[in-house]
Amino acid sequence: MTDSPRAPFAVVSRETVWAGFCRIEKIAFDRPTADGGTRRQIFEVESHGHAAAVLAYDPARREAVLVRQLRLPQGLDGDDPMSLEIIAGLIDGDGEGPEATARREAHEEAGLELSHIELVAATRPSPALVSEKVWIYLAEVDLAIARVADGGGLAHEGEEIEVVILPLADLAVLADEGLLDLKTLFAAQTLRLRRPELFAAG
Repeated sequence: MTDSPRAPFAVVSRETVWAGFCRIEKIAFDRPTADGGTRRQIFEVESHGHAAAVLAYDPARREAVLVRQLRLPQGLDGDDPMSLEIIAGLIDGDGEGPEATARREAHEEAGLELSHIELVAATRPSPALVSEKVWIYLAEVDLAIARVADGGGLAHEGEEIEVVILPLADLAVLADEGLLDLKTLFAAQTLRLRRPELFAAG
């Protein structure tokens, strides 16, 4: 496969129009046109940092460890506000790497101590508008020993997270019905391709 050339651009100005949990910038930039000229464009870009996510699964039990929590935007849009997802969280700004974030979030959200984890992608969910990059991992666990705490998230951050142990066959059904968020769908489908035998019903 041939790499496509990066489209050149030159930033003219950057203005922060909102700064809270996220930051929104209005960015003016120039880019060349096919006729040799230049076109100026203005985009808004939302930034809230990068994230890591992990699908933890027990191959012997053929079960996955997921979390369910309130997601206000999808509730406001008329979908189920209680979203079932793989474990995920933002990377701390103090030098924490993506793998360390995945391990920390697994402990905080689901009470899991992960041993070996495998990176399957570092992807951008919405590259036209959002700067976020998400590192997605798979982690094989033995739930008899890996579940060392209750999980549930951090109370001081207002997290109220339900830990859900779900048969992988049921996770496949949710994927096929289009009922999963993008990172969870990606992780589930990756595991299905690599370990299809784990998703057989019964």
